[in-house]
Amino acid sequence: MKNFVIAIHGGAVTMDRASVTKEKEKQYREGLKEALQAGNEVLRKGGSAVDAVTAAVVAMENNTAFNAGRGGNLNVHGEHMFDAAIMEGKALEIGAVAAVQHIKNPVKLAKAVMEHCKHNFLTGEGAKEFAIIRKLELEKPSYFTTEENLKEWQQHILENYTTGHDTVGAVALDQDGNLAAATSTGGLKNQLKGRISDSPIVGGGTYANNEVCAVSCTGEGELIMRGVLAHEVYALTKYAGEELQHASEKTVKMYKKLLKGDMGLVALNPKGEVGFGFNTNIMRRGYSINGETLAIAIWDDESL
Repeated sequence: MKNFVIAIHGGAVTMDRASVTKEKEKQYREGLKEALQAGNEVLRKGGSAVDAVTAAVVAMENNTAFNAGRGGNLNVHGEHMFDAAIMEGKALEIGAVAAVQHIKNPVKLAKAVMEHCKHNFLTGEGAKEFAIIRKLELEKPSYFTTEENLKEWQQHILENYTTGHDTVGAVALDQDGNLAAATSTGGLKNQLKGRISDSPIVGGGTYANNEVCAVSCTGEGELIMRGVLAHEVYALTKYAGEELQHASEKTVKMYKKLLKGDMGLVALNPKGEVGFGFNTNIMRRGYSINGETLAIAIWDDESL
């Protein structure tokens, strides 16, 4: 059996460590474990990297512990708006969706766009129409709203500020040597209607190329778009000859005087080497090589 690898993130953020309860930490770790297992199950059977990252991200979209799909943030109008993208590294095919509502698993819609649409990127009602054509599962708004997110949104409205930039993502290498990346987000709490994150932006929040690496980003989307972080990892690796881990770390620090805020990413190269880069005290992350012991961490001082 040839090598296969899955690596994921469940969001990077800077916050008071004491505010993360033991129960919440347990939810994060269990959610990361479930996502890795879902991706591993696909890869172990010889499935594609595309299907593996889809499975991993779906697991997190279905988990209210993460800001993607169920449990996603509410915008300024109290609505759920989702962004997602998936990219495969063999032919550089991509599918992206933005500002979509009612879609149970936005990453599945992004995958459908990549595989069945003549366009690369669909938004809003057009994306929803395509989801209906492809017979993807829809849900009522109440499915996505948790009591915790509703309370936080109400507080954000009263105080008129925007935050909560957790995002989920996965990168994978399958037994055929193909790479893929997928990213999905519920956006920022209290964001303006129509705001689009970095997640569906090719080279911003998501990128994959079999020759070099696959990358999925998390953090403050506006910063990630401005820094083109996913492609920056690719460029540092391909053109500067950086090792993947060093390129990942360098990317989130390269423009620190200009891009001041939370950023994180997970990267994977054709050798099966995994890289994590983040400038936050929390980065929910994990990986597994050949389906062996799952490596999971949350805090910045945890080693993998």
